[in-house]
Amino acid sequence: MNKLGHIEIRVVGKSGNEELKPENYDIKYISNLLQDVEALLYPNSKKERPLITYDITEGSVKHIFKTTMQAVIGFSAILSQVQLNNSIDFLELKTARALENIQNLSLQKDYEFQIKTSLKEDYELFISPKTHYFRTENIWVEAEFYFYGELKNAGGKSKANIHLDTEDYGYLAIETGEDFLRDQESNLLYKKYGIRAKGKQNIETGELDTKSLKLIKLIDYQPKFDSKYLGRLISKAKKNWQTINDVDGWLRDLRGGYEA
Repeated sequence: MNKLGHIEIRVVGKSGNEELKPENYDIKYISNLLQDVEALLYPNSKKERPLITYDITEGSVKHIFKTTMQAVIGFSAILSQVQLNNSIDFLELKTARALENIQNLSLQKDYEFQIKTSLKEDYELFISPKTHYFRTENIWVEAEFYFYGELKNAGGKSKANIHLDTEDYGYLAIETGEDFLRDQESNLLYKKYGIRAKGKQNIETGELDTKSLKLIKLIDYQPKFDSKYLGRLISKAKKNWQTINDVDGWLRDLRGGYEA
């Protein structure tokens, strides 16, 4: 069994005139923090991640998360680097966004977040209205991308989008606008498409902000395996190879001394 460690996030502040405690801490803030901590611990592997358990205790409000020690060690290293650099620009997008969410709540509610792990007794990172843990906007630029996959869903109440299931990027939500979906004469769902889209990309790491994607063009993409066409190509190639006696020598000459 994997050895477990824990993360403690203590929230200090007030609810009205009362000191903050579990009894007056709104459930929506708990829900948001649960999602943020999952992103901090396992930003790229939520489907196969280890178990995370949760408890809330007095003192103003203490959130306790238990998971594998390996994940806690990685999280502790992130805290140390953020504190040392006083920046989150070096973090992966999902990790940086999770800390931004905590920073935003700190500003909105005048809360202070004190974060530590079971590796250290002292708190390793403080987020308060006086800190500024936000990404630097000028390292994110607009770029164009091409995606290929199966269109699984389309629509949306507040923002119209399509959902494309891709091998390289996972499940992507791409904003389309209501007019685009309304004007489609045929059903788009469960078909293969190419997508030309624009979105934000980090100029230092090349990372894509998947939440910024907007549709430019939908490309009909129905790749088919044509066995007859492939057979004709093989037959044609065989005729050309019949005049070559030393195949290995011919390949060496073609490569020009390069060995694969």
